[in-house]
Amino acid sequence: MSGKFLVSLTNAKNDSDKATVGFVVANAAVASGQETVVFLNVEGAYLGSKGYAKDIHEEGFAPLKQLMDQFIEAGGSVWVCSPCFKKRHFNEEDLIEGATIVGGAKVVEFLTQGAASITY
Repeated sequence: MSGKFLVSLTNAKNDSDKATVGFVVANAAVASGQETVVFLNVEGAYLGSKGYAKDIHEEGFAPLKQLMDQFIEAGGSVWVCSPCFKKRHFNEEDLIEGATIVGGAKVVEFLTQGAASITY
C-alpha cells in the first residue's frame, strides 16, 4: 500500500450530502496517516472559492467549512481543477487559503504513485 489517498469531489451545493461526506472521508484518511488529497472538480470546483462553503451544513455532520478547515490544518491537500475553476469564472484571487489550482497531469501523477481513490 502506498499510503496515498485521493478523494475526487465532483459535488458542492448541488449535492451537499456528497460534498460533506467526501470531506468526512478525507479527514479520516489524513487522520490515519495517509497522504491525502481532495481534488475539487466539476461542481466541486465551487468549493475552492472563498465563502462558498460557509452555509453548507448537512444534518448529522459538522459544517462543511469546518470539515474543510480541519482537513487543511491536519496536513491534507486541496487541489482545484484548473479548467473547472476557470469555467465557473473564478481566478486565483478567489481561491480558498490552502488550496492549489492543478491540471489533470498532477492528479494522474499522484494516482500512478499508487494512491487509492474514491469519488463523491
